Amino acid sequence: MAGILFIISAPSGSGKSTLVAQVRTLVEGLDFSISYTTRAPRGSETDGREYHFTSRENFQRMIADKEFLEWAEVFGKDYYGTALSALDHARAAGKDLLLDIDVQGAKQVMQRMPEAVSIFILPPSPQVLEMRLRNRSEAEHMTSEDVIERRLQQARNEVEKVWEYKYALVNDVLDQATAEMRAIVLAERGISDGVTAMAASCRTTTASLRLRAALHSFSVGAAALPPMDCPRA
Repeated sequence: MAGILFIISAPSGSGKSTLVAQVRTLVEGLDFSISYTTRAPRGSETDGREYHFTSRENFQRMIADKEFLEWAEVFGKDYYGTALSALDHARAAGKDLLLDIDVQGAKQVMQRMPEAVSIFILPPSPQVLEMRLRNRSEAEHMTSEDVIERRLQQARNEVEKVWEYKYALVNDVLDQATAEMRAIVLAERGISDGVTAMAASCRTTTASLRLRAALHSFSVGAAALPPMDCPRA
């Protein structure tokens, strides 16, 4: 079944890009939408690979011309957005589409396309996230305590939105998280092949022990959690 839209959201530093790349090597027929942004490239980033880098003026023109499925201004500084043309290209090629977007953009897409399949990826703890952010910043030669702290605070805010998503993955072990995302994609395509139970265990309504532990580390209160003995469909 081609034409499924998968929304992928995660705090910066959660390992989302690596995870998505792994899944695409294992599952055929998955196209990936490259977002537009007005921020400058970082490190080895290349236009058309990680992002379509564009000017603020051109981005605002695209907004005015209604060329975006979703867009947002992040940290009050840079625009990010997904072009509607990405959906058209995937459908024309007979593929499903992965959207890598933040929680602001995801909310817009969920409202416009409620049939979309939403997946939230969490790091196992704030401590692990901080380590990943520092390692990435050092690799990009852009270490900044202010930026790291801002992203950690943003991550805490984003994690609280996990219940708005259909699925949630804890990216602590890459191979396991890859297997879980693969199971979700196949299950949503209607392929059982032994993946149904794994996909079901990743539903936010199931609230697995791994998910609960990760949320607890981010101080997401127990009151927000569904009862262990009452998973919903």
